[in-house]
Amino acid sequence: MTVALMWEARAVPGRGPDLVAWTEERVRELTRSPLRHESFRAPQDRVLVITWWDAPYDADLPELPDPDGDLVTRPVHRWRFESLGTG
Repeated sequence: MTVALMWEARAVPGRGPDLVAWTEERVRELTRSPLRHESFRAPQDRVLVITWWDAPYDADLPELPDPDGDLVTRPVHRWRFESLGTG
């Protein structure tokens, strides 16, 4: 089974590139490597990171931590999804 972990945060205005760099460093520091990961950005300095894992839905998987409060404007949002495959 493939599980996707989604991590999304909104950077302090103008600090979007810093948050992207911070997330990339945290992905490299995970205790296990995901099958793959992808980062996205959106207006208002929002950053989204998705990691894919070959694991059961309820597996104990390493997740990106919360950044320091001076980098983000609100708490991180996290979601976990089970892949339904591709069409």
